[in-house]
Amino acid sequence: MLLFALEGQRALLEAASLVPASPLLRAAPQGDGHPVLVLPGFGAGDESTVALRFYLRRLGYWVQGWRLGRNLGFHGGGRIEHGVAQRIADLFGKRGRKISLVGWSLGGVYAREIARAVPDRVRQVITLGSPFAGRGRGSNVDRAYEALTGRRLRRPDPEILARLSEPPPVPSTAIFSRTDGVAHWRACLERPSPRTDNIEIRGSHCGLGFNPVVLYAIADRLSQPEGEWQPFTRQGWRRIFYR
Repeated sequence: MLLFALEGQRALLEAASLVPASPLLRAAPQGDGHPVLVLPGFGAGDESTVALRFYLRRLGYWVQGWRLGRNLGFHGGGRIEHGVAQRIADLFGKRGRKISLVGWSLGGVYAREIARAVPDRVRQVITLGSPFAGRGRGSNVDRAYEALTGRRLRRPDPEILARLSEPPPVPSTAIFSRTDGVAHWRACLERPSPRTDNIEIRGSHCGLGFNPVVLYAIADRLSQPEGEWQPFTRQGWRRIFYR
């Protein structure tokens, strides 16, 4: 509960750290111009991912927001699922290149499911504190969902949870924090496989899109040549920031 209560203050501190961390961020690998679609977290819209998208554009990627308003979850007759699929079709049609998906919280759950549906158009998936592997003991996801929507959550279907936890058929990286005050960190982990990786950082849930250590890790993942995905390395100075 304490971590949940301090989410706002911690996120502000992480955002404030962007300036002193600018040398680290400038040292990130440059992009190759491929399309990147950023999906916001629950209750948020494209305004929440402005800093992340600005940074990735500066690195040389063709970065787009999802343009679907606020992310209010899996209700509404599949409006969001259809909207994201259409955005991917449009971006693929314009550039003719596979799209990397970066999803924050619930946005990452959508990213993994869309990658499962159209793997031929998705280059890789990067999730930020996304509870796709179950809710986890001590999670505040339910509390946040019910507060924002006014809806009571029903007990999850075990078959649906099992499907959600299966890695998508494209390279997938899960960025998580053990001090996440919203989603239980164990629910945000990819299963070990040749095409999955988990990167642990120190930080809050609401600050994942502003945390410079997260931004650098995203830049590193996006910079890999298509078809040559490798797990994140923690050698040298990276050992200080990445467990």
